[in-house]
Amino acid sequence: MNLFVKPCLLGMLLLTALLAKAGDYTGREDVEAFIATMVEQHGFLASDVRDVLNQAAYRQDIIDLITRPAEAKPWVAYQKIFVTPTRIQDGVAFTHANWETLQRAETDFGVPKEIIVAIIGVETNYGRNKGKHRVLDALATLGFDYPKRAEFFIGQLEEFLVLACEERVRPFDRDDSCQRPNAGATLGSTVEIGELVGSYAGAMGYGQFIPSSYRHYAIDYDGDGNRDIWNNVVDAIGSVAAYFKDHGWQHGEPIIAQVGLAQDAANLDDLANDSYSPTHTIAEWKAKGVQTADTRDSAYAALFRYENEDAIRHYLGYHNFYVITRYNISRLYAKAVVEVSEAIASAL
Repeated sequence: MNLFVKPCLLGMLLLTALLAKAGDYTGREDVEAFIATMVEQHGFLASDVRDVLNQAAYRQDIIDLITRPAEAKPWVAYQKIFVTPTRIQDGVAFTHANWETLQRAETDFGVPKEIIVAIIGVETNYGRNKGKHRVLDALATLGFDYPKRAEFFIGQLEEFLVLACEERVRPFDRDDSCQRPNAGATLGSTVEIGELVGSYAGAMGYGQFIPSSYRHYAIDYDGDGNRDIWNNVVDAIGSVAAYFKDHGWQHGEPIIAQVGLAQDAANLDDLANDSYSPTHTIAEWKAKGVQTADTRDSAYAALFRYENEDAIRHYLGYHNFYVITRYNISRLYAKAVVEVSEAIASAL
């Protein structure tokens, strides 16, 4: 640390360090109940789980961040953040640098290379911003001190510890520390659980997988015996493609298309953005006043509305658009991925 930091700034740094200290989850009744669950359901040693949670620190900045996510912004502001010339140019460069792997993933999983690249680009700017928060702190803070989504994040904390067990992350690298049903790929016992960092919501690696997604969809795509989505871009590409395939991506099918609305169909705005899942056939949307040249009348779609600077535009989102929202449940996110992917594909 620079000893010549201004006194007020030094005071703020010291205060932050005091507020975010390990041991914030020592001896709490809800924490002890969680430890009991890990022992009973997953065969962990209570002492190991307690020692790990004693390292966790409450983080007010994480609470602040999750209460103002980018997805809460209007589309025009969100688009300016994620759909930029730099992100597109960097996506083209990333594609060329990883062409062989992306081609293989497209063949193996049926997911276009530009979609894989756009996901990694929107999530972490092609691996440049994988997150700076300790995953342990993020999940403990949100699980035990964010009642609005406590159930979800307690579940992700559980998944995270099981993942650490499966991957032999210290202190769960001993054979007697937990049950290890998937004893194959491993990050190795040189990794300490407190060293694993990610987003403020506990998402990890190039593709920002939450712990449950990491456990179920991350793959060893280069055959080295490890499934490492933090540092191995080959594993990261394969894992994103595997996620999309497992969530039903349909090779060669459309994603989203702009449509018009009949003048007497103003009530359609009430149905727009109502569901991520395709709810009506294209024939039904046409009958309601949606104007589209799509002749696949039996295909299903959902209607979306996006507020641009110059006008409000409407789109039909098809099954593959829905699949993108399974990665991040946001119509803004999915549209940004589509626009980045289309721009990358056009520039290749």
